Amino acid sequence: MNQKESFLKEEEKTILNLRRLYKNYGYAPFKMAKFEEYDLYARNKDFLLSDQIITFTDTNGRLMALKPDVTLSIIKNAKKKSDSIQKLYYSENVYRVSKDTHTYKEFMQTGLECIGDIDLYHMCEVLLLAYKSLELISSRSILTLSHMGIVSSLLEELHLNGEQEKIIFQFINEKNAHGIEKMCEQTGMNQEIYKKLMALISTYGSIDSVLKKLQHISTNEKMDCFIEELKSIGEILKLNGCEHVQMDFSVINGMNYYNGIVFQGFIDGIPAAVLSGGRYDKLLQRMDKQAGAIGFALYLNRLEYLPDTQRAYDVDVLVLYSSDKDIQAVTETVEELNKNGRSAQVQKQIPEKLRYRKLIQIKDGRITSFGSDH
Repeated sequence: MNQKESFLKEEEKTILNLRRLYKNYGYAPFKMAKFEEYDLYARNKDFLLSDQIITFTDTNGRLMALKPDVTLSIIKNAKKKSDSIQKLYYSENVYRVSKDTHTYKEFMQTGLECIGDIDLYHMCEVLLLAYKSLELISSRSILTLSHMGIVSSLLEELHLNGEQEKIIFQFINEKNAHGIEKMCEQTGMNQEIYKKLMALISTYGSIDSVLKKLQHISTNEKMDCFIEELKSIGEILKLNGCEHVQMDFSVINGMNYYNGIVFQGFIDGIPAAVLSGGRYDKLLQRMDKQAGAIGFALYLNRLEYLPDTQRAYDVDVLVLYSSDKDIQAVTETVEELNKNGRSAQVQKQIPEKLRYRKLIQIKDGRITSFGSDH
């Protein structure tokens, strides 16, 4: 860490490290405006974490929204068709309702999107970057994988209507076995497929152990292809040293947008996923784009649950001075402290609740008092 970085807050350091990581893999920064036309979000509310959006009318009479999401804006600006792969990363503030306070809040979100002809390499690259992103934050992290294609292929065997399928996906996401059982009774669901579905959503563990179980759950060639895809992904992740990877088929994202691999990232000590992503070709199709896409978002506001993200001190050294005659000595003192990699705050009196390591008091151009750790 260089001298300048030593003064950054933990969240700022994390963002800086993530940007370096993404740039090293050829991802370019994406910068967007704070506002988008509300219609973009209204047409894709199921894709958003919350359907509550801050809106206003601009001077032209258009209904605008403070952005609750970044991915939709990136896809809106993507080319309709491209022979190359677009690789973009972002660090943006988004605005949505906090689950804790139930009020609108501003959240910092970092993530990346890979758009174009997505193949096995690019799926693995995004998953590897998701894994590395978690590792940059904490060594006590885990990446959890699932596959919408496998879940959807099994549900196709049940011949449910659109509304029933939507409810089943919701039950799976909630791990609501009773709800699935009740729907099975109401719809006369095929018992063999029902048992396979229950076995699938209760499947959890290492990639190798889960792949063995999937062989017995598969009911058609389409599922076999998706299982082979998962197997290839698992082998590549293992070769790249990704040890903390699990599979959990209760992890699913929006059925109208996601169509392949989906994943979440968890960190010990945080009660919710800090990372979420997946393959979302269906979203591009809805927005008239002839391409595939995979990406993820990191919810940096959730890192506040980590105890070690709170700095023990607000500043290394508090410098107190009494009059304008001390300015030169104060300036020289602060410069010297900075050169030695220590942060300093200058005040005439000690601020309430300020946490500092050392205290320096300057009077009549000289350092007259040197405090101990505080």
